[in-house]
Amino acid sequence: MTGLLLWVHVLALAVWLGETVFFSFVVAPRLFAALPSEQAGAVIALLFPLYYAVGGGCGVLVVVTAALLWRRGGANARGWLAAALIAAVAVAAVLVAGLIVQPRASALRAARQQPDAPAAVAAEFAALHRRAMQLNGVVLVAALGLSGLLAAQLAGAARGARRSAFLP
Repeated sequence: MTGLLLWVHVLALAVWLGETVFFSFVVAPRLFAALPSEQAGAVIALLFPLYYAVGGGCGVLVVVTAALLWRRGGANARGWLAAALIAAVAVAAVLVAGLIVQPRASALRAARQQPDAPAAVAAEFAALHRRAMQLNGVVLVAALGLSGLLAAQLAGAARGARRSAFLP
């Protein structure tokens, strides 16, 4: 059972980190470089619901598997608890971005294109965009930290397995 939990944990973390890096450093910059700002923003807006759903789903799997591995105890139990807590913070960031920031920004995107749109609409959109980028940064830093923590967990488990192989 531990092997299955670890496999799901590694897979979910890999997909979550990969999605975040690819979207942030490849998809979004390329779209904004290749298309006019409004068109690129419209494409990104179409991608956001799936982006947040995949990220949130993977994040929940990381939290659950880390918590279950923590509950199993062992020498690395505190590391799994730390992983569960870090992942929970990142999931909260995904939820805020996907359920609060993105829908409001999407509504403002359309309103700001109106010729008589007040300047406050553009200002609020810009503030929401900054907030979304900050939340995405939290997820990225958390996922990178989780990958380092996972490497430490696996290295610790490997050292423990080598030591126990020589014990009577």
